[in-house]
Amino acid sequence: MATRALNKSTVTILRAQHLGRLPWLVHGFSTRSGGFSSIYRKGDLNLGFTKDDSRAKVERNRTAFLRKIGAESRAPTNSRARAAGKNNRSFWPLVTLRQIHSDIIHTVNSVPDAPLAGDGLLTAAPGLLLAIQTADCLPIILVDTKRRAIGVLHAGWRGTVQRIVEKGVGEMFRQFGSRPRDLQAAIGPGIQGCCFEVGEEVRTKFESQFEYAAKLFREVKESDPVREKYPLLFLTARAPGHGELPPKLFLDLVEANRQQLLAAGVPEKNIESSHLCTKCRNDLLFSYRAEKGKTGRLMGVAGIRQ
Repeated sequence: MATRALNKSTVTILRAQHLGRLPWLVHGFSTRSGGFSSIYRKGDLNLGFTKDDSRAKVERNRTAFLRKIGAESRAPTNSRARAAGKNNRSFWPLVTLRQIHSDIIHTVNSVPDAPLAGDGLLTAAPGLLLAIQTADCLPIILVDTKRRAIGVLHAGWRGTVQRIVEKGVGEMFRQFGSRPRDLQAAIGPGIQGCCFEVGEEVRTKFESQFEYAAKLFREVKESDPVREKYPLLFLTARAPGHGELPPKLFLDLVEANRQQLLAAGVPEKNIESSHLCTKCRNDLLFSYRAEKGKTGRLMGVAGIRQ
């Protein structure tokens, strides 16, 4: 997923190279550039109905995004429209979820009558655009290249520890007969191991589920210039005599999900992941952590052409 120079006035879509070779697939990961929102930064492409932004601006952002990504159908054109040189086009329905950091995955064949709660969507129906919203968590796209079936998954640490990606692969087999070796996977931009600081309780949960959990975490000893200059201020009665700061703990969420894909049987060569960190690249992407909770939402989407 290469990133070109950012033009803040243009809607910018990030795409996986291997998925881009499939002519029947529409897919992509949004950025924050080229939109109509200004509550966070001017020109933001906020695609989520957040409490801060206006619904009208988010609707305009979504329309611009759908147009840029090519999720539109050409409707039948009458003789009068043809004479005027007009093409009737309609955008594909956008299917979203009320995301709850779970392992719940829904299969849809049309727009649901009622809002769905969960963190995964699957379909083999053309003309629907499945969407996951993120602002640090990982958006993951699964594509069955043989049976033309797709899935989108939302993987934060809670969904990851519940094995949502492994379950997504299994659910695609159950619903469509998808074989793991036929799946292509794209892990979109999210918070990377450089910035995803977590507590010890998160490591404990991963260690209870995955034998490879140790290699997903990185410890960094915290330095404090004041402590180093005035060590006697921090003298304690405990041996060895000085209270030390606990190490910081960082989780590599991308590697955690890549390992799940491999464990589920997806070939390594079929997995592509973005190296963009939402917190580091807050100029390009929304980050809940970098913006202390007040931020917009990105989208990872996939759809099947008619």
